[in-house]
Amino acid sequence: MKIPENLLYTEDHEWVRLENEFAYIGITDFAQHELGDIVYVEIETLGENLKQHEVFGTVEAVKTVSDLFLPLAGEILEINPKLEANPELVNSDPYGEGWMIKIKVENLFDAEGLLRSASYASLIGG
Repeated sequence: MKIPENLLYTEDHEWVRLENEFAYIGITDFAQHELGDIVYVEIETLGENLKQHEVFGTVEAVKTVSDLFLPLAGEILEINPKLEANPELVNSDPYGEGWMIKIKVENLFDAEGLLRSASYASLIGG
């Protein structure tokens, strides 16, 4: 399993890439592997301000549907436009082309509560 050291992680298997007051968010390699073939990503929260841990969308795999939880409070600024036609990008490139949303972070201090790569690796038994 890939666990890039430059990202932050949640116990719900989302990753966060901070860029100043903005953050890109997706699901981890572990999560996409556990879900299997992803067939649909539904995110209808564009423009909304959500609290940390609120559901911002769902990801549908062949066998299951899973909620996506926001790792940091903020405004949903962008949804990855490639995922509508190519949801399998979440499987093939979860940390790159398979990103899900971009947000404007409400409080950067909240990122202190997220997991670093070594802690996330321990969580998933890596």
